[in-house]
Parts: sequence; C-alpha cells; structure tokens
Amino acid sequence: MTEDSAVEINGLSHWFGIGHMRRKVLHSISMNIQPGEVVLLTGPSGCGKTTLLTLIGALRHIQEGDLVVLGNQLRNSSRKTRQRLRKQIGMIFQGHNLLRCLTAEQNVQMGADLLNGYSYRSRRDQAREWLREVGLSDQLHKLPNDLSGGQKQRVAIARALAARPKLLLADEPTAALDSVTGREIVSLLKRLALEQSCAVLMVTHDQRILDVADRLLKMEDGSIVPHD
Repeated sequence: MTEDSAVEINGLSHWFGIGHMRRKVLHSISMNIQPGEVVLLTGPSGCGKTTLLTLIGALRHIQEGDLVVLGNQLRNSSRKTRQRLRKQIGMIFQGHNLLRCLTAEQNVQMGADLLNGYSYRSRRDQAREWLREVGLSDQLHKLPNDLSGGQKQRVAIARALAARPKLLLADEPTAALDSVTGREIVSLLKRLALEQSCAVLMVTHDQRILDVADRLLKMEDGSIVPHD
C-alpha cells in the first residue's frame, strides 16, 4: 500500500447471487484516494458505484482482491476491525437513515458522539454548528417527518461531518437539493477535505458540481473506464 493513501484498491471484484444466478458486479477495480483529495465517481445507474462505496465503507465482505482503508486491510478482516474502521468513516447515503424519533439536532449529535474526549455540551455544540453549516440552524428541534427531502439530506450530511471523519463516502449527496444548496454542500465537503485532510469519494450524476473534484472517475458495467 502507498504509505499515505486513505484508500487503496487492487483487483477488487464482487458478485451477487448464488449458483446460476451468480452475477459479477465489480470487475478487477484498482484505484487509490489520498488524504485531502475529492474524487467524484460518475456512471449510469446500476453500474456498481454504490456497491463499491459499501465495500470501501466496510459494510460488505471482500470476496476477491485487496482493499486497504485508512491502513486497514479489509480482505479477511475481523468484525472488530471493521467496526473500529467505520467510526472513522462518514457515510452519506440516499436513504438518509435518520432516526424518526430524534430531532435534527439529536440525529446529528449521534455523529458527534463518535468523538472521544468531548463532553455532552461540546457534542451538542458540534451538532448545532454543523446544522448551521448546512443551513438548518432554524430546524434544530424538528423531527425528520417534519422536514423536506432536501432538509433530511442536509441533516444526514451534517451527521456524517460531525464525526470529523478521515474518509467521507457520499452517494448522490446533492440529488435532493436545489442547485444553489447543492453547490454550497459540495463546497463544504471540499473545505472539510482541505482543512481536516479528509479523503472524499462522492458518487454523483450532478454535472453542475464536477468542477469541484480534484479527480473524476467513471464506472461502466462494474469497471473503471477513462473519463470523457
């Protein structure tokens, strides 16, 4: 592994299904991401982008190839290793995954709760600060059911950022946002990458934000191909 890589992948392949239904969805993926780098991954729906994100996020077992994330080899890794690693990774997925019984502030504080050595008040203040950063300082006490789709997405983004991750994985983070808000969110992620040396891998179809990336990758039929 390159000593300073946040993510290094070599020959990563993955299958779904068993028997005659077994289907290869990733084909010998090789790539790396450096700390502080913002990488955007584009490609048509169903080409394997989200599967790749979940593998990097230690949410699936590695079937073939090498995947090293923040210094941890995930092939044949223990459950304890994967759990420890996930605490260092911020994840923003399209389903929001907010707890419906918690307010926006409490949902974001769940991210801050992963930080060691912070008091309850400090974690609460962190949650409020990140909600302010995503433009929701006036929505602290609302439950998810009282928020719009775009607001829920911004709460999910704030929750991921509140944990001060070393790696941020984002699946279509601007999909539910208008162009101005989407641009602001991506600029915030770019700033996080620079200020905290956080590596960012973002799956997107949003052509409006491609210029923010340090590097563009494209996936087709489970393989990384040259970008247009």
